[in-house]
Amino acid sequence: MDQEHLDMLCINTIRTLAMDAVQKADSGHPGTPMALAPLAYVLWTKFLRYNPANPKWFNRDRFILSCGHASMLQYAMLYLTGYDLTLEDIQNFRQWGSKTPGHPEYGVTPGVETTTGPLGQGFMNAVGMAIAEAHLGAMFNRPAYDIVDHYTYAFCSDGDLMEGASHEAASIAGHLRLGKIIFVYDDNHISIEGPTEITFSDDVVRRFEGYHWHVQNLGEKANDVAAITEALHEARMEIDRPSLIILRSHIGYGAPHMQDTKEAHGQALGEEEVRLTKQAYGWPEDKQFLVPQEVLDYMRQARQRGQELEDEWNTLAADYKRQHADMGRLFEESIRGELPHDWDHDIPVFAADKGPMATRDAGSKVLNAIAGRVPWLIGGSGDLAPSTKTLIESSGYIEAGCYTNRNIAWGVREHAMCGCSSGMAAHRGVRPYAATFFIFTDYARPAIRLASMMELPVIYIMTHDSIGLGEDGPTHQPIEHIASFRAMPGMCVIRPADANETAWAWRAAMLRKDGPTMLVLTRQKVPTFDRTGLGSPDGLLKGAYILVKERAEKPDLILIASGSEVQLILEAQEPLENEGIHTRVVSMPSWELFDEQEEDYRNKVLPVEVTARIAVEAGASFGWCKYVTDHGATITIDRFGASAPAKENFKRFGFTVDNIVDHARRLLQK
Repeated sequence: MDQEHLDMLCINTIRTLAMDAVQKADSGHPGTPMALAPLAYVLWTKFLRYNPANPKWFNRDRFILSCGHASMLQYAMLYLTGYDLTLEDIQNFRQWGSKTPGHPEYGVTPGVETTTGPLGQGFMNAVGMAIAEAHLGAMFNRPAYDIVDHYTYAFCSDGDLMEGASHEAASIAGHLRLGKIIFVYDDNHISIEGPTEITFSDDVVRRFEGYHWHVQNLGEKANDVAAITEALHEARMEIDRPSLIILRSHIGYGAPHMQDTKEAHGQALGEEEVRLTKQAYGWPEDKQFLVPQEVLDYMRQARQRGQELEDEWNTLAADYKRQHADMGRLFEESIRGELPHDWDHDIPVFAADKGPMATRDAGSKVLNAIAGRVPWLIGGSGDLAPSTKTLIESSGYIEAGCYTNRNIAWGVREHAMCGCSSGMAAHRGVRPYAATFFIFTDYARPAIRLASMMELPVIYIMTHDSIGLGEDGPTHQPIEHIASFRAMPGMCVIRPADANETAWAWRAAMLRKDGPTMLVLTRQKVPTFDRTGLGSPDGLLKGAYILVKERAEKPDLILIASGSEVQLILEAQEPLENEGIHTRVVSMPSWELFDEQEEDYRNKVLPVEVTARIAVEAGASFGWCKYVTDHGATITIDRFGASAPAKENFKRFGFTVDNIVDHARRLLQK
């Protein structure tokens, strides 16, 4: 069989696998896999560097399907090239517990680099991976030893480009001149509601040229293997700018009644249309999930090719470690994500007699202490470093052509900051943090949610955490935010009460490897507690701890708070004890860490027989019922804030010692 016929046989195998899987599931998106099968075939057989036997080989090229609804395209390629995916897995597309979920999921399907589906997310993740590659290459590569040297490829759709996320990520990628990004835009002219002309008339070429990208518009070449090959080759040669290849494809290619229609996008074609489409391909009409042996033999050559590529790299890396022993050790530690044995040695202990300190300021000191010993800690803020206090002072900013530094100036691009940080974490080799005002998580929530879903160890530093922000007013004062992130599966939220709790919060974040951590910090100064007679701040690692015990054998009342409100319940204890109300003070910086503890510990801190409990927090009451029970009370905020000095806000909203004492009296009188 000549190469041209073999190419077409492979391409049609990809198409028919997608059609059959969607048809069997009676659910899915067949049209884009049918349209982009030639592109995927060329990329995976001629350009992409990967090893199916080891999907985590570090120097592999990364492939991201940002248009995650076309997941069967990726699954077909993974199966055909020999990843740990079977034909039965393809047949179980979109079924419970299968390795082929409706959209690609990180950690579920071997070879999937990131969870995609919400449009624009994969676009941002891909840019983050390219940032990680550029930084690690600049840090570790030496003459004759390019041990970090790979490309990041992504397929994106009209919907990706409509999402604002793609603008933010494309802008920062162009600004940083990330030359190892190659995106292919599937310009199929169809969206769910119909032709894209009803919603989308951007001049995509000029738009991306304005971002400083290298753009190739191939036009009607989606089925031209030679043209696609040439375009990808040219994109690889362009090392000073990101590349975008625009491909005018035809959704549902070959379907006689559904090609170029919205119906081909998100539903099974139907048995008759599948039969007619196979007929148009010259394919056996009565065969489902047919994979010709010639196709499998040819595509599975990727296994040998991939193993050879990895073996070559392993030899290079071993020689690198011999020639550059210290750098080799650091490189291996960064890939494994291991913390140096003395990583927390320089974290300060904050003295109470030094006066009050905002937890954002304490966080800055801790961040810099850790950064001095963990060289792969890297991150930045959404144009707020002077306010969030998240600058690594020993380093400059990453810039175009200079990627060794560790601060990233994300600009006012919160969504891209968090989406790219997820890509960096998924890439491995760096530990990313992302900082902004807590309120502006509203601009980044989809990316944060996917980081939680993927269990990526991103550290979010969210400052200006409450009405303590003051005069900027309710537009900038988070109310419902902390409750919403506590409700997010996989997220660990920590709101420390003082500088020393902040130090332990950073320890908790750095030690956590199976999900993101959100540090919620104050703008305003709070007391640094004199720990004489108080619980140790390392109790933060357990989520909640007894800050001050009651002056009796058992408490009549338990006061619980997080963050800046802990000082209030601490001050409220004395007047309550003086009235004979034996009061326990509990600092609860993290619900998630507390819930992970053994039942005995949780009952020790919050004895079940003590039902008189008051939770105090400058945020929404939602969720606190779990800890105060039906018999307790909350002093919280269930309305938007106000523009006023911080002290006035706390007073007006009831965050005073007198109000806490009054609530306690009334609660105990019930």
